[in-house]
Amino acid sequence: MKKWIGILITVLLIIVGIMGKIYSNAVEPVNAAEKKAIAIAEKKIDFSSVDDFHLYNGLETIYVLEGKDQKGKNIIVWIPEKSHKIFVRKAKSGLTKEEAIKSLKEKKNPEKIVAVRLGMEKNIPFWEIYYLSSDHLINYYCVDFKTGEMVKRIENL
Repeated sequence: MKKWIGILITVLLIIVGIMGKIYSNAVEPVNAAEKKAIAIAEKKIDFSSVDDFHLYNGLETIYVLEGKDQKGKNIIVWIPEKSHKIFVRKAKSGLTKEEAIKSLKEKKNPEKIVAVRLGMEKNIPFWEIYYLSSDHLINYYCVDFKTGEMVKRIENL
C-alpha cells in the first residue's frame, strides 16, 4: 500500500511539474513582449509606473501599455510591433472602458460582454469589445478611443 501511495505522489508531482513548465512556456513570449514594449516606450516616455500590458492582434500586433507618467497622469501607449512608432494618449482624453461599452449598448443589444481591450489599426486607437449576441454568436465591435464612433465591426461568427 505504501508503495502505491509513493508511486501516486510521484506521478502527481511529475504532472504538476509538466503543467508548470507548459504554463511557463506559454507566458514567456508575452513577458518578453512586455519587456520589449517598455524598453521602446521608455525612449520617449518617462513612466512612473506601468500598470497593465497586453497584446492586440489585428492587422498587425500592437503592444498596449497603461500606466502613469511622472506627473501622475494616467497614460495609454500603443506601439505597433513592426514600426515601433509610439502613440501616446492621456487616458482622460478618450473614452473609458465603461463609456465604450455604453457606446456599444446604444447601438447593439449584447447578451454578454466577454472582453474589452485597447487596440489599434491604421494608426487609430480604439476599444475592441468582444461580445455574444442573444443567439450566442461572437461579435467584435471597435469604438474609436477619442470619439466613441464605431470604426470596425465583425458580426455573427
